[in-house]
Amino acid sequence: MKKLLLTGFEPFLDHGSNPTEYIVRTLDGRVVGSFQITGRVLPVDFERSADLLLNYVEEVQPDTVISLGLAAGRAKITPERVAINVNDGVRDNSGNKPVDAPINQNGPDAYFSTLPIRNMVNALLENGIPAEISNTAGTYLCNNVMYSMLHSAKERGTNIQAGFIHVPASFELTMQNPKIPGWPLETIQDAIELCIKTLDE
Repeated sequence: MKKLLLTGFEPFLDHGSNPTEYIVRTLDGRVVGSFQITGRVLPVDFERSADLLLNYVEEVQPDTVISLGLAAGRAKITPERVAINVNDGVRDNSGNKPVDAPINQNGPDAYFSTLPIRNMVNALLENGIPAEISNTAGTYLCNNVMYSMLHSAKERGTNIQAGFIHVPASFELTMQNPKIPGWPLETIQDAIELCIKTLDE
């Protein structure tokens, strides 16, 4: 059986929870399609998150890595097409606030996802779940871990599939902030399981 490392993030900014943490903990140890899932939660920390992700890759030795992140304000599941070589954003949970800082001084400007993102979007739409490819993962921690994972895979010459999927807020977060759209956690989880199943196609 193939192995999949699935990561999410802890709560951050003024969000009291993070649906990706719930999904990762729920799917940890389960089998979806032909993949045994190992779920891990990453800190929202520019100085630690990518290193921890790469440590988990060494530990699990996965065939595929999918990282999840919350995009509060988006109303669709959005697999990311590209990660760029820059850290820039509001303070993380440890108080770090990089400005125009490269993720890797010697790395290329960008990496494309190696996940089947078009197939993922098509599968979601066919099952009535709003989805589209996103062309920006931002410059915060989501972009940071996506870029770092793809750079590591390239540098090591591995054939690990890797990429990032943003998910909408949960109903719980909408209750805290009525201005953002929310989805049931179960629907978000179903969407991620559908994305995982496309890896077998």
